Amino acid sequence: MTPVTWQRTESALIAIAVLVLPVVGFGYAWWWPLALFLAFDLSAVGYAANPRVGAALYNAGHSYIGPVLCAAAFAVTGADALMIVATSWAFHVAADRALGYGLKHPDHFQHTHLGWIGRSRDPAERAPGE
Repeated sequence: MTPVTWQRTESALIAIAVLVLPVVGFGYAWWWPLALFLAFDLSAVGYAANPRVGAALYNAGHSYIGPVLCAAAFAVTGADALMIVATSWAFHVAADRALGYGLKHPDHFQHTHLGWIGRSRDPAERAPGE
């Protein structure tokens, strides 16, 4: 198995875990992560400025740092909304990575740490500016 395949498989297992554990462990509704799924993609709005800003904002919204901070805040406050956001956010990150949407390089939206996404994965086959 290649390292990318390992990471994508690992991410799929994390997605399943953060979808199931909050339901079993906390009694939260199973649909929260699905209902909030697209909210975390608002971090891609930076691409309206340029790829460098877009990648920075996207990566901030698609790392596990945010979900961990939300879970830590839940541990301090006990506010269920924080844990729902944390698990939904972690589900989004894990599902994206399982599907091959990794952290972005600053040159192009389709260039990720898991490789190129889209029609052509080989940069040599891409049209200029694509």
